[in-house]
Amino acid sequence: MADNIKRVLVKLSGEALAAPDGYWLYAQTLAHLATDLAETTGQGFELAIVIGGGNIVRGARMSQAGWIDRPTADSMGMLATVMNSLALETALNAAGVPARTMSAVSMPTICETYARQPALHHLDRGQVVLIAGGTGNPFFTTDTAAVLRAAELRCDAVLKATQVDGVYSADPKSDPTATRYDRLTHDEAIARDLKVMDMAAFALARENRLKVIVGSVHAPSSVAAILSGASPSTMVAP
Repeated sequence: MADNIKRVLVKLSGEALAAPDGYWLYAQTLAHLATDLAETTGQGFELAIVIGGGNIVRGARMSQAGWIDRPTADSMGMLATVMNSLALETALNAAGVPARTMSAVSMPTICETYARQPALHHLDRGQVVLIAGGTGNPFFTTDTAAVLRAAELRCDAVLKATQVDGVYSADPKSDPTATRYDRLTHDEAIARDLKVMDMAAFALARENRLKVIVGSVHAPSSVAAILSGASPSTMVAP
């Protein structure tokens, strides 16, 4: 891919890890994803990864049900992201890729606590860094955590892996006339009210002039294919 992209923060949804029978993790999906990420690092890309926790618990949805307050529900969601990150770390190590989980929620007996300088050191050494625990605070999505960490870690872009292969003029699942954009500016995405990511995350990306790539990791696409330009995607850039 053009634009001199080398260090990328990959934002993955937790739901993508779920098994067909609804169980929260699927070993085959983890192994396939680890192989894909191994190919990506083999192409020379440096990777940080933020995974959501929606396959286990969604804090906002739980709090909306009314039986638990939002800060508590969001804290449960942060713990879910740690579990997902540890699972993917294990799969990456099994695929021969050195990986390390760091959590914004301190739990030193389980994984390293996130801090910017150690994370930069791990990336510089060629390790994949899995950043768990969101921002460490309630009311912020993992989209926002992904953009925040990307800005901190001097990433060239955020790759948001979604269910579709880019940003469309309308929902392609319900509107067959929807067209995919190859490239947009942040201002164009806002003016056209395109749902690239949640508003707080996108505002932070715009403020920091951070590129956002939107693509699908469902076959036949992959992280490696998107970043190499072999699979379609949308680039949102200043």
